[in-house]
Order: sequence, then structure tokens, then C-alpha cells
Amino acid sequence: MPIIKSKNISKTYYAEEIETPVLHGLDFEIEEGEFVAIMGPSGSGKSTLLHILGFLDDQTGGTYHFNGKKISDYTGAEIAHIRNKEMGFVFQAFNLLPRTTTYDNVKLPLVYSEYPESEWDEMIMKAIEAVGLEHRTYFETSQLSGGEKQRVAIARALVTNPTIIFADEPTGNLDSKSGKKIIEILQKLNEKDKHTIILITHESETAHCAERIIHIKDGKIDSDKKVRHQKDANHGYKK
Repeated sequence: MPIIKSKNISKTYYAEEIETPVLHGLDFEIEEGEFVAIMGPSGSGKSTLLHILGFLDDQTGGTYHFNGKKISDYTGAEIAHIRNKEMGFVFQAFNLLPRTTTYDNVKLPLVYSEYPESEWDEMIMKAIEAVGLEHRTYFETSQLSGGEKQRVAIARALVTNPTIIFADEPTGNLDSKSGKKIIEILQKLNEKDKHTIILITHESETAHCAERIIHIKDGKIDSDKKVRHQKDANHGYKK
């Protein structure tokens, strides 16, 4: 059973009397453990789709099943629980708390979780170690580089051990070296820790680090293809 099933999903925004259709009848499924890149140019609707898949927005047409159940059949409390426990989010702008340490940024999802506080420290340190930032644990965000800030954002997304990590243009504000490191971390989380990764990007090189690419153009699926990779000992994965 797929963890995500989109059937004829559409999205239209309404402002006064103006209608702006963004997504048009998207059909696809994502299995647990996949690494999928959703690729397309700016304005193609890929971030809108991510917001729908991550329960951050509602579709205006079609049906969305998560874990075999229609979203409309979940209660508000169930949706909040799934978003906190089953989903992690990484955004281009990092969205870290200013004047706050790495440790406290990573802790944030736990404050709204059902995990007992006695377990928090171990969970936080495990997430920080997963992105290789133990030496920055008690540094404030203002003391971190852009690449380090994004690694903090990934650790924060990881801390509740979610099933799915949504990454929206995670390399968009980074130089190529830092961006490569972020992609390597996401690949490791998928391969070693079996997290489902859904990556939003407009960059072809970044997209080809996934094992499957769904290409969106003008709000429609233009192609949906598996990507074949060849292991490279020095550079991770290449097409």
C-alpha cells in the first residue's frame, strides 16, 4: 500500500473574484522508503503540491490518501499528530529561531509532541549527530554558515523520527559544496535510515540524486520516471 496516493488532485486559489488554477488533475503514488524529486520551473506548482502532501494546505479537487486513508476522513487532531510525528519539513529559508542554539532549534518539534521530556535530550543529540553537527550543538544560529543552518533544519525535521521528510528547495540558498553535503545527508537518511524523502527542486543536478523524478510543468505531470544511479566512491551518486 502506498504511503501517498494522489488521485486527480487540483488546486485553485481564489482572491475576490479572481481564480488562479495552479494544479490540474495530478495522479501518482509514493511508496514508503522512496526518494522522490518533484521537479519543475518556478511557478509550476511543485511547492503548492508539497504543501498539500504535507497537510499545510488543502486541495480544491480530487482525493489525497495518506497511509490508505482519505485526508477528509482524518480529524483535526489526527492531522496535527501526523504532521508532528510522521512528517518532517526542511525549507529553503531554514526557518530557524534567531538568537537560539542548535540544540534548542532541534528541540522545537518535541515541545509540541507526546514524547516524555525525559527522552528529549537523547533524541536531540541523535538528530544533531545524524547531520554531523555535534561541534555546533550550543552555537547560536547567527554563528553558523548557511550549510550548517540547513543541517540544523534537517536535524529538527529528524528529531521525531518521521516517516517522511519533505525538503522544499533545500539547496537553493547554498553554495555548491554546501548543497552537495545536504543532498548526501538526505541520501543517507533514505538509504540507511529508510526515511521517505520528497524533494522539491528546480535544479536538474539536484533532482537526479533521487531515485525517481516527477516533473511538473504548468501544474500538470509532464513525466514520472525512475532514475538509474551508478555508485561513485568519491562523489556519492551520479546518473
